[in-house]
Amino acid sequence: MIKNIEIFEHTPVPKAVIKFALPTVLSMIVTVLYNMVDAFFVGQTGDPSQFAAVNVATPIFIFLMAAGNTFGMGGSSFISRALGEKNYDKVKNISSFCFYAGIFTGFLGMSLILCSMEGILKMIGTTQTTEGFARDYLTCIAFGGPAIVISTAYTNIIRGEGASQTSMTGLIAGTAVNIILDPIFILNSFLGIPGLGMGAKGAAIATVIANIVTIVIYLFHVLSKNSVLTVNPKFFKISGGILTGVLAIGLPASLTNILMSLSSILTNNLLASYYSVPVTSENLLPLIKTFINGTAVYGDIPVASIGVALKANMLAIFIQLGLGIGIAPLIGYNYGSQNFSRLKKIIRFSIFLNVATGFVLTGLYLLFAKQIINIFSEDLAVVAMGIEMISALMSSTPFIGIMFVLNFTFQGMGKGFQSMVLAVSRQGFVFLPTIFIMQKLFGLNGIIFAQPIADLVAVLIAAGMFIFLLPSLHSTSTLNNQK
Repeated sequence: MIKNIEIFEHTPVPKAVIKFALPTVLSMIVTVLYNMVDAFFVGQTGDPSQFAAVNVATPIFIFLMAAGNTFGMGGSSFISRALGEKNYDKVKNISSFCFYAGIFTGFLGMSLILCSMEGILKMIGTTQTTEGFARDYLTCIAFGGPAIVISTAYTNIIRGEGASQTSMTGLIAGTAVNIILDPIFILNSFLGIPGLGMGAKGAAIATVIANIVTIVIYLFHVLSKNSVLTVNPKFFKISGGILTGVLAIGLPASLTNILMSLSSILTNNLLASYYSVPVTSENLLPLIKTFINGTAVYGDIPVASIGVALKANMLAIFIQLGLGIGIAPLIGYNYGSQNFSRLKKIIRFSIFLNVATGFVLTGLYLLFAKQIINIFSEDLAVVAMGIEMISALMSSTPFIGIMFVLNFTFQGMGKGFQSMVLAVSRQGFVFLPTIFIMQKLFGLNGIIFAQPIADLVAVLIAAGMFIFLLPSLHSTSTLNNQK
């Protein structure tokens, strides 16, 4: 902890930001690889319906991650502020509460998914060809619910303590296990090695096992002498502001994931309404042209294509998201210790770094769009649509990093209202009317461009709220200097 406090308080801002952000960015890249590996090996089955099934079922998996983020993001922000206040007993109360509340929530999620399976399958937009695969995938994910919630929660809790490298190690280990198990569980054979050929169901089983491995590594850290955190039940406490302190930030953070899931479900349902026609070498070019005009009909193809594009785009988004998450402990600590001058320097440098990163990533994606899509699928129709979709999705990437930095600044400072507003704007009251209006005006292309437009509006909202908050930081900083 002494080493971490030195970084929190005295290390030059650019070095401190990079030292905290780099492990988190790498963790986010690992998280994306986690998803991409599943997509890659399910794609190797050669069955677009299985790929589409995993895509439409992913929002339910995100719901479990959202539950984990309720305790992970909320607990992480609360812990970093408690560290800034040097209140180590509160840190123990928070970490113990988040652990056991996460376990309970995981079992609750498992029960809800299993008992409501039929309704869920209809809600997420499965078709006759994807329903069975989606059912198998979700059943396995449900039984792994407690592991998914705790793994997600403690990835963030450990970051809140300042142990970003340990958080990264746990994710890398889980991903390595996932990479090893995926071909074994999903395919009949891979590189001459026989597999179990379980398809989409195998991807879910590998994911659950990988999450369990990650939890084991985190527990070794928490139980060591290097950590202030604890899972000892004697420190479990919901009174004294523990419950409200976690939920004040955790609920807006999880709402972001929940609305992301709901927007994905809505998008998949709208795309599924474009029924399929046979794709051959003779009609491929006309189909591409009708796609560009927003009038194409494809069935499972657009669902598979948006799945490919979103997974590819996820890498760019998560790199910028990782930088935002990475600075949250720095923000929380310096806000808790009322070092507002350092706080503002951290925010300015982080915005500059994230915007520069966004421009570089956008250029690379536009230049290598076809090669990126080919990683997941070589189906001619999926590739053609995927290239158009990823180009649209990347249009907001140079600027979305501003929102991520400001959002996690609000979370680190304990500003639950501002965080809540951003959560419901990007995927909620901005995205929902946008996607319906855009579809009405531009058809299939309108659906695809709805998210970038919502992103740009969310950036403006975030900037406006931060500018409104700045005077209070200036006045508090001036008061502290006078004292």
